[in-house]
Amino acid sequence: MRNKFTTLWIWLLICPLAFDYKAGLDDGSHAMQIIMTLPVLGAGLILWLIAPSFTQRSRFRSIITAGTVATVAGSIVAQLMQDNDFGNYLRTLLPFGLFLLGYLAACRPWRGDRLEQFEKALFWSMALSLVFSFAYGMATSGGPLDDVRYRIISATFLGLQGVLLHQFVIAKRFTMINLALFLGTILIELLSVTRSLLVGTVLLFVFATWLSAPSARHLAKAGMRAVLTGLLLAAMTAGAAMFFPDVADHWAQRIYASKETTSGMDPTTITRLAEMKDQYDQVTSTPSALIAGKGYGAVYHYSPDYLPDLAGQISKKDFYAIREFAAGHNFWVYQFFAGGLLFGLWMPLAILLALGLGGIAYRVWRRRAPDLLYLPVMGRSLLLLAGLPAMSIGGNPLGPRYSGLVFGVALGLLVATYTRLSYAMQERDAKRRAQQGVPKKRRPGTPAPAPSVTPVTPVTPVTPVAMPTPVSAHAPALNEGRDPTGTMSRFTSA
Repeated sequence: MRNKFTTLWIWLLICPLAFDYKAGLDDGSHAMQIIMTLPVLGAGLILWLIAPSFTQRSRFRSIITAGTVATVAGSIVAQLMQDNDFGNYLRTLLPFGLFLLGYLAACRPWRGDRLEQFEKALFWSMALSLVFSFAYGMATSGGPLDDVRYRIISATFLGLQGVLLHQFVIAKRFTMINLALFLGTILIELLSVTRSLLVGTVLLFVFATWLSAPSARHLAKAGMRAVLTGLLLAAMTAGAAMFFPDVADHWAQRIYASKETTSGMDPTTITRLAEMKDQYDQVTSTPSALIAGKGYGAVYHYSPDYLPDLAGQISKKDFYAIREFAAGHNFWVYQFFAGGLLFGLWMPLAILLALGLGGIAYRVWRRRAPDLLYLPVMGRSLLLLAGLPAMSIGGNPLGPRYSGLVFGVALGLLVATYTRLSYAMQERDAKRRAQQGVPKKRRPGTPAPAPSVTPVTPVTPVTPVAMPTPVSAHAPALNEGRDPTGTMSRFTSA
């Protein structure tokens, strides 16, 4: 049944948290964050209830769903066993819960116009988050660059870059808005003096190049274009350094900061290693913690093993005074710390499985059927979700609420389009084999079909004529390769 408010629920799900400023750094009230989160929870629940359902099972979709649900639901077991502070538990779990909610709402066989609204809401909300984070950070900090750079980075910074790289590298569409946004992200990267962001951008560019080349010959050509683009960006960066000498000095300090420590590593790397070492020591201290984890919201410190490496950078008193309960900077280690072997590893493995199988399938389908319906949606979802492991280089992408929601929606869109396209390709292969007179392949152990009996009175079969699917005037981006036989509709209840 068509719901006339579905578009409203989609935008209410994605957009409010785009203005979620970093209130975790403040000691004031969090009422505004609560007000922004409640509409998101309500809209996500409504979308989950009114969404169409798949009519056929998918092993891939079942595995991803089970892994995501097990991680969030299993946190209750660790909370009951460890008895962490309940407020800290809820605050830390909320982004992971929003990730699950976004996944459940988006992993459905939505129609083309609904998918267009999902993609529009994701793109414009990430663009607004980019501008708002930069403006809010500059307005509230008001200090030197060392203070400003921590507040001007959006929670979905690399996710937006992934979507823009899809448009440039794969779709080869260049618009003024996309070019302006991408140049804005490069400028913010330079001002933030954050090496992990530059590394993430490079990895996303490599991933987009790999997706755009379905064969070795195309990959060689795409590699040459990537090298030329990299040289152009390097020239732009050098030019920007000449115009902003203060930023260049800060980059030089960050690059050569390792020379100021006794271990030869920069202080940021040492503190990250100290944090991960303490989390690992805590989770492996007892069998119960190793199995079920220490729980979300558990307090962790810096490992004393790294105190000598920070000599001259931090005092001993300040080092031992550090107590944190928020999601750790390393996404992969924190998942093991919070959920243990039983509940902590399923979500990271599900994300990697979706990116791996989705990327391989996308390249194959793009080579065999480049006009396949919803293939561009799958490509954009892949590069948006790829921003999650790219952001995990420098921090936990599921620490902020907004990024947790966006990456959950990206995973849902990826799994849903993968499921629908795999059905469509199976149907296309079956039609091709039928036209060529090749018998359909049977699974091992399946009995051969019974021979057909010729009827006494011949009956002329009537071949039904498939009605053409109308082209939507409201979703031009999704009309690429529209299947006039309506193959996709057979596998959904939409």
